[in-house]
Amino acid sequence: MIQIIHDQFVTISNYAGGIPPDYLKLIFVCLLSYPLAGILKRLPDVNPVAKNLFLIATSLFYLLGVFDLWGGIRTVAISSVGTYLIAALIKGPLMPWIGFVFIMGHMAISHIARQRRGDDTVVDITGVQMVLVMKLTAFCWNVWDGKFPDSELTPLQQDRAIREMPSLLDYAGYVLFFPSLMVGPAFDFSEYKKWLDTTMFDVEVLDKKGVLRKKRRIPRSGRPATLKAIVGLIWIGLFVKASAMFTVDFTLSDGFLKHNIIWRMFYVYFLMLGARFKYYGIWSLTEGACILAGLGYNGLDENKRIRWDRVNNIDAWTLETAQNSRALLEAWNKNTNKWLRNYIYLRVTPKGKKPGFRSSMATFVTSAFWHGFYPGYYLAFTTASLVQTVAKFSRRYIRPFFLSPDGTKPTKSKIYYDIFGAVVTQAALAYMSPPFIVLDFDKTIMLWSRVWFYGHAAIITMYIFFKSPAVGVIKAQLKKRSTAAPEKPTKEQVLNELRKEAQPFGIPDEDIVVADVNEAIEEIKELKERQAAGENPFQAFRDIKAKRQ
Repeated sequence: MIQIIHDQFVTISNYAGGIPPDYLKLIFVCLLSYPLAGILKRLPDVNPVAKNLFLIATSLFYLLGVFDLWGGIRTVAISSVGTYLIAALIKGPLMPWIGFVFIMGHMAISHIARQRRGDDTVVDITGVQMVLVMKLTAFCWNVWDGKFPDSELTPLQQDRAIREMPSLLDYAGYVLFFPSLMVGPAFDFSEYKKWLDTTMFDVEVLDKKGVLRKKRRIPRSGRPATLKAIVGLIWIGLFVKASAMFTVDFTLSDGFLKHNIIWRMFYVYFLMLGARFKYYGIWSLTEGACILAGLGYNGLDENKRIRWDRVNNIDAWTLETAQNSRALLEAWNKNTNKWLRNYIYLRVTPKGKKPGFRSSMATFVTSAFWHGFYPGYYLAFTTASLVQTVAKFSRRYIRPFFLSPDGTKPTKSKIYYDIFGAVVTQAALAYMSPPFIVLDFDKTIMLWSRVWFYGHAAIITMYIFFKSPAVGVIKAQLKKRSTAAPEKPTKEQVLNELRKEAQPFGIPDEDIVVADVNEAIEEIKELKERQAAGENPFQAFRDIKAKRQ
């Protein structure tokens, strides 16, 4: 660690209301990544060696010069080198699973050390290692996929497959990609390689005079990157403000019990909303740095405009307005969800089979293990799985009453179902989330008790209801609605509707079209007959057209 840098953050921490110096350092390296990403982007495309060396040097400065993580360098080296050797030397189908066990096991050691230390105000190597786990386990699967022809792979596997082992320098650049080093987002090696050799960019870059630029293919990304930086800083500011207003300590104090239950429930909601601001901010900052470097490029949209969402990790608006648990989870930590789906959920599913209970359970266990061993994580994930279960029942048995009998159109009352769903989803999120920041088992139970265990009470009530004879009545009503639905329209009814819709636009009636087609057929027959009789075909054609007119 460079002592003069550390001393500056200690001083700033004293003026910033006691925000831990390492938290300030984390924001600092995220912001420093912007000008450094600008330099990285402008290194010659024909010199990937320079890019790799710049990435490695910058990451080493972050880990050693800013955070003093000498032991962390050893941890990163063990995981990375070990994974490379496993992928290169083990040839059988167990290779990806051996790599998975090695990488996850190594991370477990770091999690245990962090938990024993008991000081979460200090940034250690576990954050870096959690991102690395996603990258390295995906790397093993991508190497394995590279041994098969495209015909045996899914489109995603074809795109991410590694056909030959990369050089150690390219691999090190991938591992130590500084814009996403500390907190993500994670991405696959093939994406990094396409960024490195610029094959990712399928647009022509023009200069100010409209002349094609051949020296550098990466499109301009300063504006979207700056916007992400501004949004990220706003989220960080909101987090600092909210964390001073809403604290876990107060929820566990006697003063919290002086308020009524509704007030307490709202307090917990705003407590967790403020906690999410931290993640919104830090992920926005790192995504912006990746965009500035060019890695955020994701092709063109339908309007031929560049999309910069390849490494987008959070959709705050969707999460805060989600109407069901599925939409909520898909909007949160999106790249981790992709990793769990592509490299756990689908990989434990036998080929040719649909994912089932085993796939879901393996994904749940992996996600919990990946986060660490604090009891709070497991309380949160267990509760979330129960919420998803009753949410599926609700969607299956309640939602259809707010749709047309064929299930294709919403009814007028669907808006009330959506509003109710959004309120319930946010209440469930507020209840599921506290264990993630409380971490301790006893304190989590105490906090839940102070809001009357409303989440678990609702889960139990809904589960009993959906397992009761009442479901039989609901099924009967749904069947009755379905059978009462209007029959499928006949062909003649469809044609009549099309005629009505087409008339205002000057589209001819079907009968007119049919008559024209029949007339054309007769003309072709006459032309063939006259040509067979020895007439000049061109003259015969002119005569037929003149007769028609």
